[in-house]
Formats: sequence, C-alpha cells, structure tokens
Amino acid sequence: MEYFGLSLPNFYNYGFCFCLLVALLFARVLFSARGRSKPGRRLPPGPWQLPVIGSLHHLLLCGKLPHHAMRDLSARHGPLMLLRICERAAVVVSSAEAAREVYKGHDAAFSQRPSSPGIDELSRHGQGVIFAPYGDHWRLLRKILMTELLSARRVEAFRHIREDEAARLVASLAASSSSPAPVDVDERLRVFMADASVRAILGDRLPDRAAFLRMIKRGQDPSALFDLRDLFPSSWVVRMLPRGGKAERHRQEMFRLMDDILVNHRERTTAAGEQDKNMADVLLRIQKEGDMRVSLSNGVIRAVLIDVVGAALDTSSTTLQWAMAELIANPRVMHKAQLEVRHVMAGQQHGVSEAALRDLHYLKAVIKETLRLHPPAPFVPRVCLEDCMIQGYHVPQGTIAITNVWAISRDPKYWDDPDTFKPERFESDNCFDYKGFDFEFTPFGVGRRMCPGINFSHANVEIGLASLLYHFDWKLPNGEKPEKMDMTENWGVNVTRKSKLFLHPIPFKRIPRRLLP
Repeated sequence: MEYFGLSLPNFYNYGFCFCLLVALLFARVLFSARGRSKPGRRLPPGPWQLPVIGSLHHLLLCGKLPHHAMRDLSARHGPLMLLRICERAAVVVSSAEAAREVYKGHDAAFSQRPSSPGIDELSRHGQGVIFAPYGDHWRLLRKILMTELLSARRVEAFRHIREDEAARLVASLAASSSSPAPVDVDERLRVFMADASVRAILGDRLPDRAAFLRMIKRGQDPSALFDLRDLFPSSWVVRMLPRGGKAERHRQEMFRLMDDILVNHRERTTAAGEQDKNMADVLLRIQKEGDMRVSLSNGVIRAVLIDVVGAALDTSSTTLQWAMAELIANPRVMHKAQLEVRHVMAGQQHGVSEAALRDLHYLKAVIKETLRLHPPAPFVPRVCLEDCMIQGYHVPQGTIAITNVWAISRDPKYWDDPDTFKPERFESDNCFDYKGFDFEFTPFGVGRRMCPGINFSHANVEIGLASLLYHFDWKLPNGEKPEKMDMTENWGVNVTRKSKLFLHPIPFKRIPRRLLP
C-alpha cells in the first residue's frame, strides 16, 4: 500500500523520524532558553511563542512581507520588540529614538553584521567588507573603501564613464521609440547601472553581461545564503542534512570570473605601466606596495570586488527603478521634475552634463523621497557583541538587532502623510538627510557599518534619472492609468517592484536656450 508515493512502512518510519526531530529540537530550545534566562534582567516585550519555532509563525502566517509584518507587530508590542526565530533571538528596532540609542550610545557593540554558514562558504578563501567580523581586517578594508575606492575624488574621476553610459541608455531608448511595443524600462536601467558600475570597478564592460547579471541575482537569492543551519545552529541533526550547494556553485563561478579579470589587469599594467584607472587597479597597486597591517591576498581582493559590484548594482538599480515607477504613478511630480531638468539642461546638444546636476534640487528631492518610501534594504541587521541596556531593556550578547528602516521612514510620528510620494518634504532647510545623523531616515544604514558607497550610488542614480526625464516623455501602454499602477513589493535581499515597468518613450523635442523665456 502506498501513501503520497511512500510504502506504508516507510511512511510510518518517516513520520517517526519527523516526530523525533521535533522532540529533539524542542528539548534543545527549552534547554537553551533556560540557560539564557537570568533573574532580574527585563527582556524586551514580544508576541507569544510556540515550541521549537518561537515567533516564526507570526511572520509566516500573516500573509505580509517581513518588514510589513514586523511593523505591525511592533505597533502592538513596542518600538523595541523581542522575537525568537527558532534558536535565534532577535530584537526589532522600529523607532528613531530606539535606533539612536542603539547606534549612538552603543555603536561599537552593534558593529558586526550577522553571518551564516552559506555566507561563510562564500567567503572561505577571503573575506570582503560586507560580512567581515568587526576587527582589524574590516577596519583595513573600510579605510581602503573610504580613502581609495569610493572617495569623492575617485567618484568624480569616473564621471566620464557615467556620462558615456547615460548617453548609451538614451540612444538605446531612442532606437526603441518607433516600435509599437513598449520598452522594459526596468531591464534597460539595470543594464545601464551594470555597465556604469562594472566599468568603474573592473575597468570595462563584461563580454557576457546577461550571464553576469544572472550570476549576481543567483548569489543574492536568500536560499543560497541561509538555510536551516541559521535557524538551528546547535542542532547536530540539522548539520547532518544534505546541502543544496547553491552557495558553493556561486562562489566557484564568481571566483573564476574575478580571477580572469585580475589576470588581465596584471598583464595590462605590466605591459603599459598604467594604474588606478578603476577600483581593481587600485587594489592591485595596494597589494603590490604591501605596506598595510593586514595582507591583501588575492582572495580578499576578489571578495572585495564581488562585494562592491553586487552592492552597486542592486542598490542603485533598485532605487532608479522605484524612482521612475513613482514618477509615472505621480504625473504632477513627473511634470515638475521634467520642467526643472529641461530648464537647467536647455541648449545642451550632447546629452546630460553631470556638471549641471548640482542645480537639480527637485530631482535630488525625488531621489530622497524614493529612498524614504522604498529603501532598497528595509532592514539594518547587526549582532550585539556584548550585553546592553536599550530603552530600559536588557539585550543579551549574541542577539540579532534588526532596525526596520522601512517602518521608521513611514512612521507618521516623523513624517506627514507618510505613504504619499511627496518630494517637496525634502526641499525645506530643516529636512532629514541620509548621511547617518538623522535616525528617522537611514536608507544607507547608520554607524560604523553604514554603506560607504553613498556618493558612488547617488551619482549613478542622478545622471540616469536626469537623462530619462530630459530626453523623453513617457506613456503607459494600452491606455493604463497612472493611479492604477501596481506598486506591490517583491521580497528579496533588496525589495524590488513585483511588476515590471513597461513604457513607451517619446523623444522630447528640445528648444534652443536662446528661444526660452
């Protein structure tokens, strides 16, 4: 007799093993909880828990994305809320006041990102900067990023690359404007961001961009980075389960690609004596000089380049895609932004000049408002390195602190009409900024682990968006109405828009400056 494809004896055997597994995990969690509890220490409040899985059912059964579910739970349990996700303890921070206390009062204690067995596999032959433990290795890489790779001077040096790739984006859209079929704007923006970023980081466009983008997407699949070992780190039963191998396959693919790139860089600099034209050149030069306290091995250089490329592509392209979608959904804002861009750029014959971008104040407000409503990474996760007191509650060492950036940036306590796309809120002199001092608005993180690539990302987003608004008017296909656009979010390492943005680009006929009023 078979049941769900299993013979009856095997069915009961599997059922017995499953029950045994649940019993073992429950005993382990119960033992661990008793070992952690200490009298006289008040933990943050939180929702009721189940055996083994803890608070996980509150996130999985509500039918909402995690940052939405945590916002709703925090509204009931407080801005500092304790969740137990199987064996892991997490404190969710959902107010600017609590975030300020964490990162201003205890910044050093919350200066480490969570890791996982999957992430450890990816960084086995050299640690990059994103998941490196807080210490000398991370400090060295952070210093190199801030002073050599992503400084204002270095970002300015890549200006010609951005202008060139923006012009290529405009040319590709202009070539498609006569077609009756709408253009996949999201894909065009992703290609633009990939070429602009990769040229600055690695020195040239990649021969197979599509394969590279697929590789980056696979590497950021949460299932490749996290598995049951993250939920039950002490369980020998879970450690015996077979692995999917996604992280290892991705690591091998990326390492082969980066090895080929670094070999070409070494050959070129040896033959031509040229250096520092891109970020890979800078890292190889620092490695050759060898005057750093921590050695820059080939594995470390490889890991840093993978980190920078992945962060640059996803954060910037996600922001640019959301900005364009919000402008289409809000014609009033689109009209105002286009008037500003076309007035400032009037008379230019060779595309958008980056030198003029400093005068686009409303466009900058549009980008900030996009980052407020749609922070690319809605959570800022950290690991508590020592016991702390936050808002009168005890946060034990090893607890994961999750700052819900998305919830804070939509909190009506800090923002008027918080769910409305209104760039004007960033035009006043006393508006919040994202440089890490205003805890009400932290799309790039905060504290020691704040994203060092703000200037690099913003420069790419700004010239890309300005080019779209200057050169084209835009129309939704099939008579769709802007107010009916689907703005549903799609969950991942970065929160993207679930529906792709298909539009008809209509080339704008420019008026010479001498004819303008």
